[in-house]
Amino acid sequence: MPELRRIRRLPWTAVAPPLALVVLGLTWGRHLGTALAVGIAVVLIGAVLAAVHHAEVVAHRVGEPLGSLLLAVAVTVIEVALIVTLMISGGSNAASLARDTVFAAVMITTNGIVGASLLIGAVRYGEILFNPEGTGAALATVVTLSGLSLALLTFTTSAPGPEFSPTQLTFAAMASLALYTMFVFMQTGRHREFFLPVTAAHPRSAARPVASPVATPVARPVALAEAGPDTTDPDPASGGGATGTEEHSVRPTSRAAAVSLGLLLVALVGVVGLAKVESHTIEDAVAAVGAPPSFVGVVIALLVLLPETLAATRAATRQRVQISLNLAYGSAMASIGLTIPAIAVATVWLKGPLLLGLGPTQLVLLTLTVFASILTVVPGRATKLQGGVHLVLLAAFVVLAINP
Repeated sequence: MPELRRIRRLPWTAVAPPLALVVLGLTWGRHLGTALAVGIAVVLIGAVLAAVHHAEVVAHRVGEPLGSLLLAVAVTVIEVALIVTLMISGGSNAASLARDTVFAAVMITTNGIVGASLLIGAVRYGEILFNPEGTGAALATVVTLSGLSLALLTFTTSAPGPEFSPTQLTFAAMASLALYTMFVFMQTGRHREFFLPVTAAHPRSAARPVASPVATPVARPVALAEAGPDTTDPDPASGGGATGTEEHSVRPTSRAAAVSLGLLLVALVGVVGLAKVESHTIEDAVAAVGAPPSFVGVVIALLVLLPETLAATRAATRQRVQISLNLAYGSAMASIGLTIPAIAVATVWLKGPLLLGLGPTQLVLLTLTVFASILTVVPGRATKLQGGVHLVLLAAFVVLAINP
């Protein structure tokens, strides 16, 4: 009986990773029926969410900037694993899968997460405030990464079609990684105050430090403090401190961090394996609804960005839209700054071309998003209108992705 009670007390985040491995062992190499495929998809999503959770626990233990880097790397491993798995199984039809996934991630983050967060915050609190200094720096980095990695090569001539030459791909990968790394150390270093939440009493850069390092993530983090009441990091070195009725977050013990590290590795193995098992099912489902093969990239991006979306909308309901913007632009940054270098390395053994250049429709959508984002970020305040503008751009992207 004591053992049974202990099992019942296990959180789902501890059960999901080993369950993913068990399901992987039972389904590897088998033809999946519809019901089985749906069940595996549920386990896969659970493993993704559990992996991000355990990455956060470890990140909270090791602190910044290693914590943010770990969060970004852990979730990028999931994204790259899904992309590479489907590229291997998809052959020539998957040559543009990396581009489609990364571009979908940019559209979902800069329009979907940003738009939903602004709309939720404005509906609940009226005019919302955020730091234009930090948010503008994040947006500038996203725009530069998108231009260098996705837009520029549409107009290059060294290689036929929207494809980088080896030299150009190497430069794009190194530039992406360098820009992302520079931003990591800016956000977690001396300019950290640019990314802290803003209140009406403390506008702009005089933001009240209500967020822990994990709650003001650089990329792909689901803020640990967002899972419960508003919290702060008790470590004075982090620059945080309790304010109002907020509670201190408890730093995980070494044992808890070690357990989470082990479960994180198990979850990543399960995600990679189940992605391989589900690869043909995903492609068949996309074809069944009449969408083009490129829509597979949208499905991958939606899956990978699900944790960030949930965390960002929760932050917006708590009048912490700055956290939502950190999540959105940080996730877009990681999708390009880490995924493109990883895919560039993977091309060493991947067969076939790697098409990264955007088409005319995608270029127009990216241009509209850049202009709308600049006009949203520069004032440092927003209303429901700005949220609606970004959500309309996301809707346009989804419609054109299904019906080009």
